[in-house]
Amino acid sequence: MLKLYGHPFSSYTWKALIALYANGTAFEFRPLGGVDAADDAFVAAASPQGKFPLLVDGDAVVFEATSIIEHLHLHHPGPAPLLPADPAEAARVRMIDRVFDNYVMGIMQESVAEAIRLGALSTETRADVEARLDRSYRWIEGWLEHYPVSGTVTLVECAAAPSLFYADWVHPIPDHCPRLKAWRKHLLALPPVARCVDDARPYRAFFPLGAPDRD
Repeated sequence: MLKLYGHPFSSYTWKALIALYANGTAFEFRPLGGVDAADDAFVAAASPQGKFPLLVDGDAVVFEATSIIEHLHLHHPGPAPLLPADPAEAARVRMIDRVFDNYVMGIMQESVAEAIRLGALSTETRADVEARLDRSYRWIEGWLEHYPVSGTVTLVECAAAPSLFYADWVHPIPDHCPRLKAWRKHLLALPPVARCVDDARPYRAFFPLGAPDRD
């Protein structure tokens, strides 16, 4: 059976879990963070920086959430079309995946990292993060004009749901991005995403910037 190593509160773990849940793929979840020291040590040695999530599929050990989803698409396909069959379309989906990882999640995590490192978020970092997230939000708002919103889960939804969930905690999506606000709500209602949100609830007190009293 597949094994996924990660943490229920981890945004990138969500990204892989959403793909697994959307296709009903059988797997064993191995929680990290002191539950099993051997699991923590295994993950720490498996990639250059010992990060999770990590997928083990027989002899294959796959790290990086996007690569895990690519592996699932190739070796464990299901009803959810994680990537289009057309190579050109697939390339565009991968590009949007990078938008959410790099220009939403990555920016948001800068504020989280500073709060963990220093115990607080500086005024300068907060302003910088909010300005860059605003720019990303505006771009995504425009992109959504031509993106079909449905119950389908692809690599795009796997990347967007956790990114927007946590980014909106750090810097709420503004009212001038109504499509994006509505899409975030739609994503959180998708059953595979809702399952991740619910499983992560017990850990909200650990969010270093303080979790809001909402999803």
